[in-house]
Amino acid sequence: MTEFYLYWISTALLSVLYLASACIYVTRGDWVRGVLAELGYKAPYLVPFMIVIKVLGPVAILSRISVPLSDLAYAGIFFHLLLSGLAHIGVRKPAGALPAAIGLALLATSFMTQNDARDIPSPYLQAAAR
Repeated sequence: MTEFYLYWISTALLSVLYLASACIYVTRGDWVRGVLAELGYKAPYLVPFMIVIKVLGPVAILSRISVPLSDLAYAGIFFHLLLSGLAHIGVRKPAGALPAAIGLALLATSFMTQNDARDIPSPYLQAAAR
């Protein structure tokens, strides 16, 4: 039963983190472009793409329309958080990597407990447990 609550709490917090980030991308676009430029990214084409991804990732995990799609969203979020954290560390701004570190912890908890809370288990989690 503990895993059930861990899954829903971690998944909800991860979703809030991503949706809040998408809201920041929409409402403070100039600031986001400046931060991305400091990290060395070409922001004009990246910002709209990231808004869509930051909304669709949590939607895929929460709705779980398809288990493979949900697992793909987990993988995409994992790589996004990992690369985001490393980008901030790479420009010597480790405080900027804190949301990514929190997100990675929430993501790992959500992924590892998903089979305890969902009716259809993820085959990828079962393969990793062997």
